[in-house]
Amino acid sequence: MSRPDERFTLASERTFLAWIRTALGLLAGGIAMIHLVPEFSTPAVRTLLGLVLILAAAGVAATGLRRWQKVKRALETGAEMPSSTDLWVVAIAVGGVALVAAVVTVVSAFV
Repeated sequence: MSRPDERFTLASERTFLAWIRTALGLLAGGIAMIHLVPEFSTPAVRTLLGLVLILAAAGVAATGLRRWQKVKRALETGAEMPSSTDLWVVAIAVGGVALVAAVVTVVSAFV
């Protein structure tokens, strides 16, 4: 078994760090939603959206780690790279939270 090219290994690590930055952004957004925007909707809606963002942060961090391990293994063994299903799930989840926040914003503006 030959060692993978260091450039690919380092690129994989940078991608993993991007997943972690995304998770940190979601975590910060969730904490901000709960504690820093009291005028946004009701406390229950703020708490729910904040918790969804915080749980999404945990999911993104775990998914990034799992994906990095799969890519590392594929690079080391010459196997196929993992599918992009994880990327679709994260994009749809973040888009869903954004859609709910937009609806809540519009509804609370007219109530």
